[in-house]
Amino acid sequence: MGAAFNKFCMQFCCCCCCTDDEDDDDEKQPLLPPDPLEYLNREVQKRREEEANLWSEPADSSHTERQDDLVLFTLLQARTKTRMGSTGYRRLSVDIEAMRDTRREVREKWKTILENLGFMAEADSLLTLSAGASQDRMRNAAESRALLHTLHSETSIFNSGEPPPERYLFILDRLLYLDIADDFVAKAKRFFPPREDTDDDTPSLGINLPLLLAKVEALDGAGEEESDGEAGNLSDRS
Repeated sequence: MGAAFNKFCMQFCCCCCCTDDEDDDDEKQPLLPPDPLEYLNREVQKRREEEANLWSEPADSSHTERQDDLVLFTLLQARTKTRMGSTGYRRLSVDIEAMRDTRREVREKWKTILENLGFMAEADSLLTLSAGASQDRMRNAAESRALLHTLHSETSIFNSGEPPPERYLFILDRLLYLDIADDFVAKAKRFFPPREDTDDDTPSLGINLPLLLAKVEALDGAGEEESDGEAGNLSDRS
């Protein structure tokens, strides 16, 4: 198992597997960016955001291809424009963390199965994806999609009636390469059997984006009024 995982890492994670054309392009690039520290901090921040948000479509940098990603991205953008500590900021934070918690719950289910299969040390690495994930690099895209459909329809490993997150398509491709995908699906059926009343227990996202944007604008207005009120109180005291 350890040898197979090491082979997987060499195949998918090592920068030495680039093509000759990519090598030629790299030779034209400077070895170090203008500000290495700034570049490093930016990459660390990007990785932290990916781990926090667990985008359903990790390859979509615009976060607009799936409705659930678009909703989370809209909330995050709205919070950056809202005064920290205001009522609107706190409400947005609650909604953001609720969506993140739902995604973390799914990830924990996958981690539980991987650890049960003996991948205690490798589970986090197998479940980690970057924005560079691409279906063009997948070895078993069709089989991975079939397994994802099986997990979605025959288990409760996903929390929603919405289409399953595409990020797990890439993870299933990794499991197929390691020859443990069938064992994973069997464990998923055993640990997380389908719910009897799926429609009642797991309502779909069903978020109206125009309505969400209207609420965000209302929260922004409330934050501004709150700020004006505080400023007025301070001036009265003075």
